[in-house]
Amino acid sequence: MRAGRRRFNVGRVATARDPATLRDALAEFLATAIFVFAAEGATLSLGKLYHDKGMVSGLVAVALAHALALAAAVASTVNISGGHVNPAVTFGALLGGHVCLVRSLVYWTAQLLGAVAAALLLRLATGGVHLPEYAPAAGVAGWHAVVLEAAMAFGLMYAYYATVIDPRRGRVGAMAPLAVGLLAGANVLACGPFDGAVMNPARAFGPAIVGSRRWAKQWVYWAGPMLGAGLAGLVYEHLVINPAREEPTPDRGGRSG
Repeated sequence: MRAGRRRFNVGRVATARDPATLRDALAEFLATAIFVFAAEGATLSLGKLYHDKGMVSGLVAVALAHALALAAAVASTVNISGGHVNPAVTFGALLGGHVCLVRSLVYWTAQLLGAVAAALLLRLATGGVHLPEYAPAAGVAGWHAVVLEAAMAFGLMYAYYATVIDPRRGRVGAMAPLAVGLLAGANVLACGPFDGAVMNPARAFGPAIVGSRRWAKQWVYWAGPMLGAGLAGLVYEHLVINPAREEPTPDRGGRSG
C-alpha cells in the first residue's frame, strides 16, 4: 500500500487555543530566546574584547557559539514542539505538510517574541549596548545576500528534515540537534563575513526591534531563509520521503500492497 502524500493544511482556528499548541508555543518562545541570547551575546562579547571583529579567531568563536546554542535550543524542545527555533524551519515543515497553518502562525508569533525578549534582556543586561545590525557587507547586493541566505537555510532545513522528520531516521535522530547546530556554525564560517549568516528571520527581527529599528535590509533575512527552507521542505517531502514510501516493502516479498 502506498502512503498518502502530505499536503498543505490550513487547520482549524480552535488549534490556536488548544492547550497542547500553547505549550508547544511556549517551548518555541523559550528555545528561540535561549538561542538568540547566546548567539547575539557572543557577537557583543567579541566586540567588547576586541576592536577588530573581523579577525579569524573571532569568526570561529561566533560560529562555535551559534552551533552550540542552536544545538542546545533544538535539543531542549525537539520532543515538545519539534524544536523549530526558527520561523523558516516552521515554514518548511508547513509546506511539507507536517504542521498546519494555524499552528505555524502560533509558532511564528512565539519565535518572534522570544527573539525580542532575548534582545531586550541583552540590551538591559549590558547597560544599553547597541545590538548588531544585520546588513549585507560592502559590495554584496541585497539579492546576492538573499541567495546566500536561501542556500544556507536550504541546507539547515534539509538537515532538520533528515534527522528530525524523516520516518526512516532511526538512531540518527538522536544526533539531530548536533547536526543542525554544526551546520549552522559551518554556515557562519562560510558566509558570516558576507551578510552575517542569519538563516533565521527571528534572529534579525529581535535586535532590529530593540536596537537599530532600521528595516531597509530586513527583507533579505526574511525572503532568503523562507525561500530556502520552504524549498528544502518541498524537496525532501516529495522527492526523498515519498518515493521511499512508495517502494515495495522488502519483508513482504517485494510486494507493495
